[in-house]
Amino acid sequence: MNLAIHDEHRSAARNQRTAEAFAAKKLTWKSIKDAISPAAYENPTGRGLLYFIRDFTLFCVAATALFLAEAWYFVIPLWIVNGLLISALFTLGHDAAHGALFTSKRLSYWVGFLATLPSWHAYSQWAYGHNRVHHGHTIKLDADFVWHPVTPAEYAKLSWIGRLAHRLYWSPLGAGPYYLIEIWLKGMVLYTAPNAEARRDQRVLFGLFALMTAGLWLAGGYDLRLAQWSGDWTQGFAAFSWGGALWMWTKVFLVPFLIWNYVMGFTVYVHHINAEIPWKDRGDWSPAYGQLFGTVNYHIPRIVNFFLHDIYIHMPHHVQVRIPFYHLRRALEDIKSVYGEYVIERDTVMRDYLHSTRQCKLFDRESGRWYTYAEARALA
Repeated sequence: MNLAIHDEHRSAARNQRTAEAFAAKKLTWKSIKDAISPAAYENPTGRGLLYFIRDFTLFCVAATALFLAEAWYFVIPLWIVNGLLISALFTLGHDAAHGALFTSKRLSYWVGFLATLPSWHAYSQWAYGHNRVHHGHTIKLDADFVWHPVTPAEYAKLSWIGRLAHRLYWSPLGAGPYYLIEIWLKGMVLYTAPNAEARRDQRVLFGLFALMTAGLWLAGGYDLRLAQWSGDWTQGFAAFSWGGALWMWTKVFLVPFLIWNYVMGFTVYVHHINAEIPWKDRGDWSPAYGQLFGTVNYHIPRIVNFFLHDIYIHMPHHVQVRIPFYHLRRALEDIKSVYGEYVIERDTVMRDYLHSTRQCKLFDRESGRWYTYAEARALA
C-alpha cells in the first residue's frame, strides 16, 4: 500500500477512536494526568544541578576547543558537538521554565537563564510564549503559533515572497530557517513580551551578545604577535584583520548557532506535524485532545538522546509539564497502561520527517487533512 494512503487510513481509524472516546466522555485531561504515578514528579535538586553542571562544563570545554581549533577536521566535528550541547542546555532550561527541574523558583530562574543563554534566548521572554501559548493551545488553529498550518486558501493569498518562504520552511531543509526567523528573530528579537521580567532578560541578552561579538571580533582580528614583537599594543590594531575577525565570529558563534536552530526546528516539527495529527478549530479542540493527541513520541539513538535528554518522549511532557525529563519514559509507560491505543510512538524519526515534509504542506480545516501543493491545486 502507498505510504501516504496507509497513513491516511491509519489516521482516520485513530481519529474515529478518539472521537468515540470523547463522545463517551472517557477521556479528560485530568483522567490522563491521573494515570501518571507520583514517582514521575520527583525532582531532587541535586540531580538537576548535576545535569546542568555536566552540560554547562561540556559546552564550555567544546566552545574553548572550537575557539582554539584551526584545522578543518577539528572545526567541523566541534561545530556539530557545540550545536548539540547548546540543545542539551536549552532542554534543561526548558524544564526549569516549567518548574520540572527544581522546586525552587529562584534556582529554576537562574539555571534556566544560564542554560538558555548559549542559544541566545531571553529566558523570561521565551518562557512567556512557550508556556502560555504553545502549551496552553497545542495544535489549536489560530492559537498555537509554532509550525502553524496554512490552508490552501490562505496560501493562495500569499505574495510570491510569502509562498517562497512557505515552500522553504515546509521543505526538508526548512527546519532551521523556520526556527531562526519565525521563532528566534520574531519572537526573541523583534517582539517583547508584556512583562517586566521579559524586558529585563531581553536587555541583558542584547548586552551580552554585543560583548560576545566584540570579544570574538577582537580575538580574531587583533595581531597579538605583532604587538608583542613591536612592544607596542596599538600595533595589533594597526594590522587588524577584518577577515580573521569575521572568521572567528562565524566559527565560534554563527555556525553552532545555526546548527542549534536546525536541531530545535526539526525537534518541534516532528513532535507536532504528522499526517496522523489533525489540528483542530477552537470549537473542536480541548486540552485533552491537544496534549494527548497532538504529539508524537520518538525513540532516538542513545548518542543523540545524550544531548536531547528524552525530550523526544514528548507527549507526557505536554500532559503534565512538571515531569522532569529523566522521568518522561516512566510517565509514558504509565499513560500507555491506560490509554495505549491513543498514543503515537515511533522509532522512525528521520523517515517520518522526510515523509511529512513531502506530504504535509497545506491543511484543510473542514476535512482535517494535510495536502501537498499539487493536491491542493487539484482540489481548487
